[in-house]
Amino acid sequence: MKKKILTFAITAVIVFSFAACASADNADKTPDYSQKASWYKMPEITKDVDTFYINSTVYFFDSLKENAPEYAPLDNAEMLEGFEEEYMSQASAYEDSTNVFVPYYRQAGMRVMKKSWLETGDVDAAISKMPYSDITAALDYYFENCNGGRPFIIAGHSQGSAITRLVLKKYFKEHPDYYKRMIAAYAIGYSITKDDLKAYPHLKFATGESDTGVIISWNTEGKENVEGNVKTAALLPGAISINPLNWKLDDTYAPASENLGSLTANEKTGAPEIGDIGADAQIVLSRGTILTNAKPDPMSEEAAKITAEYFGPGARHENDYTFYYNNIKDNVAKRIAAYKANAK
Repeated sequence: MKKKILTFAITAVIVFSFAACASADNADKTPDYSQKASWYKMPEITKDVDTFYINSTVYFFDSLKENAPEYAPLDNAEMLEGFEEEYMSQASAYEDSTNVFVPYYRQAGMRVMKKSWLETGDVDAAISKMPYSDITAALDYYFENCNGGRPFIIAGHSQGSAITRLVLKKYFKEHPDYYKRMIAAYAIGYSITKDDLKAYPHLKFATGESDTGVIISWNTEGKENVEGNVKTAALLPGAISINPLNWKLDDTYAPASENLGSLTANEKTGAPEIGDIGADAQIVLSRGTILTNAKPDPMSEEAAKITAEYFGPGARHENDYTFYYNNIKDNVAKRIAAYKANAK
C-alpha cells in the first residue's frame, strides 16, 4: 500500500487500519531464526560492517482492538506492513555503510506498553519477556551464523531502542566477546539515563561525532512538551541526549543550516526524498531531550490523539530519524571510519 506521508515510530506510518490476520495462538510460537521467514531483512553480505536493527512498535491499531493479544502474532498484517514502512524511513539510514539485519519479533502492543509505563515509570515489564527473548534469540543466531566476526552497529527506535537498552545492559554483559566489536549503539527514541551508565559501567555514552563503542540516543520534541514539562513514555528521569546536528552534549543551539537533509515525502507523488524542512536541534538539559522548531508530519486524527497521549502535545517522536536522516547516515560512516582507524 503506497503511503502519502512518511511517519514511523509507534504510529508506524499506519494511517489505515489493518485487520489482524492471525490467531492469538501464534503469539506463543517462538520465531525460528534459522528460517529466513523470521527475518524482515537478511541481507547479502557486501560490506565489512553490519547493523542489527530492532523495529519500533508497529503493532499499533490492532493491539488496541477489543480482546487483541498483548503481543503481536508473527503474521499480524499491520505489523508486517509496519516493518516494511519503517525500513524505508529509518533502518535504511544504515544501508549505505552496513549490511542491515532486521528480525521479526513478537512486539508488545500499545495496551501492555501503557500499563507498564503507568505502573512502573518505564516499559521494561512489557518488553523484558517475549520481545527481549525473541531479540536475544535472533542475536544468538546472528552472531553464531551470520556475523562472521565483523564489527557491527546495533540500532533501533522506540520499543526497539528500549529493547536495545536491555540488550546493552544484559546481553552484552554476558557476551563481552561480541560487545568488543560493537562500533556504536543507536538507541534513538527511548531514554538512556545517567543511572544506566552508573549501574552498568561497561556502557559508555557518546561524547562527540566519532567516538566508538558508545551509545547514541536522543528524544525529539516540540516546545509544548518543554513548556509543560510533559511526561512521556519514552522519557526517563536522568535521560541523556546527544545533539544529532552538532554531536554535542551541552545546549549549544544547532540551526537547521547544519542539517544535511531530512527524509520527507514528495507532495505530488508521496515518494520519499531528501529535503530541508527546517529541522534544527537544541538539547534541553533539564529534560535530556532535543527541542526542535520543525513541524511534525501530518497524521490521521486517531493516530495523532494516541501519539499525544503517549508522547505529549509537542510530540516529534515519529520524526526522531526522519528529521535528521542524512546526519545519521553521515555519522554512521564517520564512526565506522574511526573504528577501522583505531583497529589498525
